[in-house]
Formats: sequence, structure tokens, C-alpha cells
Amino acid sequence: MIKTIFIFLAFFGFLTMTTYVVVLYSRDTNITPLQVITSSKFNLWKNHTSKSNETEADLPDCPETPPALVGPLRVEFYFTVKLDALRQQYQGILQGGKYKPPNCKSKQKVAVIIPFRDRHEHLGYWLYYLHPILMRQQLDYGVFVINQDGQGIFNRAKLMNVGVVEALKVYDYDCLVFSDVDLVPLDDRNLYKCFDNPRHLAVAMDKFGYDLPYSNYYGGVSSLSKDQYMEINGFSNTFWGWGGEDDDIYNRIVHRGMSISRPDMATGRYRMIRHFRDRHNEPNPQNEGKLPLSAIMMRRDGLNSLSYKVKKIEQDVLYTFITVDIHAPFRSVDDAINLALHFIHQHLASREPTPGSCLWTSALRSTPSSLLCSRTSSLSSTCLTPPAGGSLTS
Repeated sequence: MIKTIFIFLAFFGFLTMTTYVVVLYSRDTNITPLQVITSSKFNLWKNHTSKSNETEADLPDCPETPPALVGPLRVEFYFTVKLDALRQQYQGILQGGKYKPPNCKSKQKVAVIIPFRDRHEHLGYWLYYLHPILMRQQLDYGVFVINQDGQGIFNRAKLMNVGVVEALKVYDYDCLVFSDVDLVPLDDRNLYKCFDNPRHLAVAMDKFGYDLPYSNYYGGVSSLSKDQYMEINGFSNTFWGWGGEDDDIYNRIVHRGMSISRPDMATGRYRMIRHFRDRHNEPNPQNEGKLPLSAIMMRRDGLNSLSYKVKKIEQDVLYTFITVDIHAPFRSVDDAINLALHFIHQHLASREPTPGSCLWTSALRSTPSSLLCSRTSSLSSTCLTPPAGGSLTS
């Protein structure tokens, strides 16, 4: 009899503990950002532009600690994000990826700037997770995706400069958050806003074992107020390819007498979407040699030397997508020739063939100066030898 009672109590205790763990886990980590918002009493989805008896000036300031934050988040990348579904679900967001809290006035106006090229799957995950987080943080924010046009060498820092200039054209943002498209925070208490000192937000990535790789690391996700950004003349425009630009930003900040602030290692945890390194964003060994010159170069290399051309601006519900030509160099002569030939082929395909036309092309990447004569009629044509230096002649 005693043995039976003991077994019953043990089973009951086990069942109770299991239920408690399941409930606790589901409350803290197994709740999606969308469910948190739609079930929240704080009415975050309300469209802030709807008619109301209160104007924005009449609203109280948002509290220092947003009341809807949930803390640690469960972030996974095993599913497919459908942007059309997000556009329907995230109805509190306005065209261009802009949002304001409906019940209070945010103390900062935040431009979130994402340097980008050919990473649409990652952008879907970023939008899925970050919009709800930014809403819960009660930010007056806009999302700007700065897309580098063409296949030249990638330049992350220059794209971020472009993002600042373009964002300030449409709204008086006073805080600038810069984020890689493949990084998602694991705690919504890591606030995407600006502080008294430049802020490094992504302090504990899973890529680095949830630790800083070195003490002056400033990569991934960071924030600067507009004044702090202007103080360092923005970022360098000369760091082509992967590596070095984050360290240059850190050097600029320190040389201007500022220090870096960071969240604690638990709050600043991030997950990175695993991927192969992008083509035309290979490590550039020349970048490291520029770092000792940061203090000198920042006077003339940055916002005051920025040059680019806007090719297209798309106002989506989830973001503002700005495609820009940043005058990127090519990794090799072959890349430049292949791109030129691509446009030539497009041009020729769009018009009637001309008798005797001749076209330079690259038959193989290993022989970029190979010549193919494209005869578009039975008339004979003469093809000339490519001029020295690999320039194109037709």
C-alpha cells in the first residue's frame, strides 16, 4: 500500500514539474513576435495616422522602459518567410516601412539602415523578426534597405553613408541604427536607439560563441546619434570588399574623444543566418593597411566625400528599398568586360541587326581578350584586334 502511494506521488510530482517547465518555456521563448503583439494589451498594431482626438503633440512621452518587452526570444530560420503575408499581418506599418507608437510620443526618431545586395531570403527573416521588436520598443522608426547596384566590389560602409543621406531627405531622424541583414537579436530589451555614446548592439553573436571576438570590435549592429555620426564625418568610402570598415569606425569614434557603450552579454545576444560569403565581397588585404590612418583620413574621407547615384526608390509597406550606383570598382578586368558585354548583348537584342556588326566578347574567363565576330548577315565583316588595356571597341 505504501509503495503504491509513493509511486502515485512520484508520478504526480513528475507530471506537475513537466507541466510547469512546458508552460514556462512557452511563455519565455516559444512565442513568436507576431503573437506577442496581436495578443498584447498595448494596442501596438493601431495605425498611428488614424483620426484621433489626440494629436501627436498631445501624447505623453513613451516610458524609458517599454512596457511590452518580453525579454529572451526564440529565433529560428527553418521556415520560409512570405512577404505578402507579412504585409497583411503588419498593418500598423506605413508605406516605406515607417511606424510610430499610437499611445505615446517616442523620444527618438530612428532610421534603421541595412546595407544590401542579393540577400532577399535574409531580408525576409530580418523583417519578420525586427518589425515586431521595434514596435514593442515604441520607436518612431523607418527601415531603409540600401541596395548596391551592379556586380562591382561591395562597400558596406559607403552604403551606410548613402542610407543616412537618403533617410534624412524624408524625415528628421536623430538616431541612426546600422544593421547587417543576417543578424537577429535574441532579446528585445536590446534597444535599437541611441545613447550618450555610440552604441555597439551585437556584442554576443552565436558566430563568435556569444562573446566579443576582440575588445574594439564594432561590427554587426550599432547605433549613433546624428550628431555623433556628423562628428566622425560618417564612415569611410574607401573600404571595398570585406573587412576593416568596422575597425575604422571604432577608430574614428575614439579619435573624437568618445567611447563605446554596450548592453550586457546576455541582452546583446544575436543569431546569424548562416551563409556563404557573397561574391564580390571577398576579404580585401589592403583594408587593414588603412586603419593606422583613420584619424587623418576621417577629415576628408566620409560624408563630405560621398558620391553616388540613386537608380531607383521603392516604397514597400515593410521597407524603403533604395538601389544606388556607388561607382564600385571591379574585382578584375574579366568582371568589367563580362558586365560590359552583358549590357551590349541586351542592347543588341533590343534592336534590328546591322550588317557587318562586330562584337567583342569574353569566350572564357581565362581569355578575356578572345574575339568573336558576330555576323548578322551574309555580308562579310572585319574584326579588329582589341586595343591595349582591354578596352572595348565595336
